[in-house]
Amino acid sequence: MNILQVSAEIFPLLKTGGLADIAGALPAALTAAGCEPRLLLPGFAPILGDLQEVQTLCVLSTPWGDRVTLLWGRLAALDTAAYVIDAPQLYDRPGNPYEDARRQPYADNHRRFALLGWVAAQMARGLDVDWQPQVVHCHDWHAALAPAYMAFAPAQSPAQFPRVATVYTVHNLAYQGVFAAHHFGDLGLPDTAFAVDGLEFHGQMSFMKAGLYYADRISTVSPTYAREIQTPEQGCGLDGLLRARAGVLSGILNAVDDAVWNPASDPLIAHPFDARKPGGKARCKAALQETLGLAVQTEAPLFGVVSRLTEQKGLHWVLAGLDALIAQGGQLVLLGSGEGAMEDAFRARAAAHPESVSVRIGYDESFAHSIFAASDVTLVPSRFEPCGLTQMYGLKYGSLPLVHCVGGLADTVVDCSLEDLADGSANGFVFHDFTQAAFDRAVRRAFALFAQRPEWNRVRARAMRQDLGWQNAAAQYVALYQSALSV
Repeated sequence: MNILQVSAEIFPLLKTGGLADIAGALPAALTAAGCEPRLLLPGFAPILGDLQEVQTLCVLSTPWGDRVTLLWGRLAALDTAAYVIDAPQLYDRPGNPYEDARRQPYADNHRRFALLGWVAAQMARGLDVDWQPQVVHCHDWHAALAPAYMAFAPAQSPAQFPRVATVYTVHNLAYQGVFAAHHFGDLGLPDTAFAVDGLEFHGQMSFMKAGLYYADRISTVSPTYAREIQTPEQGCGLDGLLRARAGVLSGILNAVDDAVWNPASDPLIAHPFDARKPGGKARCKAALQETLGLAVQTEAPLFGVVSRLTEQKGLHWVLAGLDALIAQGGQLVLLGSGEGAMEDAFRARAAAHPESVSVRIGYDESFAHSIFAASDVTLVPSRFEPCGLTQMYGLKYGSLPLVHCVGGLADTVVDCSLEDLADGSANGFVFHDFTQAAFDRAVRRAFALFAQRPEWNRVRARAMRQDLGWQNAAAQYVALYQSALSV
């Protein structure tokens, strides 16, 4: 089965969050499952720089009059065939893929990412005579217009042009690609697409809504999140549409790329270890404590945070509970960036408690690996969380997750309650009410279990042995593609 995967970013070349990790790992998993995936990506500098054996497939005129070049080659970092849209006027810019250096969204983002969906639709119509996709799999709002462009494409003879199915995956419903209505004319879609049954969203246009409305099948990144987004509380204004399309909506839990996230073979950590020989974890902890200037204390539980610094991530609970955590003998190491006030607050706490708190603002892939390898507990107290890869990385590296019971966190973490400890299913700490008191109680449970080291070690070993790999997820995606083709 030929699968065209369409995304705005991809690990290890360009990453702002978990989307890149999934986009980077899924092609190899699909290949192992018997599919032939190819990628379609925007021509950001890191992606163009990695493209090898480059050929020009064609030059295209966009709906708004730009001329862009579609390149074809192989991405060396992934050893995967890829189409890359070379449009320097749109993609050759400072800042991250979506914002400038001042964290302001680019004013023409509607064109930059409409182009991604539009080119995907051209690929579906046979742009490459040597390879025809059977399914176009679009990720998040950046690629969400592809199903709309395909839905309004002129009909072609089924004998000469077999139908191409569409699958749209929501990675985070809160980021929808909403733009002012006056930009609709740039998209090249018919006027009928700007309607309640289409892109129109409270007088504006929503790329995300286009994907949800026009795709043959919709998936999201955990079973629990697939249910949650059908409610007013987590539907972000799209819950009615999602309930209407519940019959084609499914949740496929994200997985972890063992080639990247494996403490037994990870070149980015100080000492290797695994569930059978965990001694290297203690050495990783001591090495990180020394490097960061924290007190080198084996008996001090080290809590790790690798996250965007926003209220949605529940990190205000971490700030408010930090004095109690330090008073109980704990330490905190944090890596992340986000809201300026929260960055400043964490910096201030680190300055006040340098032997107990270390904060690094920004993102550093190598340092993230070191945190998971060294920490005893990974904090993920998110208000909502579509799936979350952070808690999975924690499980892999024996850093027991402490999580709010939502989305993929609920699907992957089992609380260390007495009954779950007894039956061997416990692998972390879960709180249900999104309150400071509930978070603080979960932290106290972590301290209590850490004090019982034989039991702690048993839970940690079980956590590290969990199967979080891609084989099952890939099989579910293949089944989803087959279902989309049967429409």
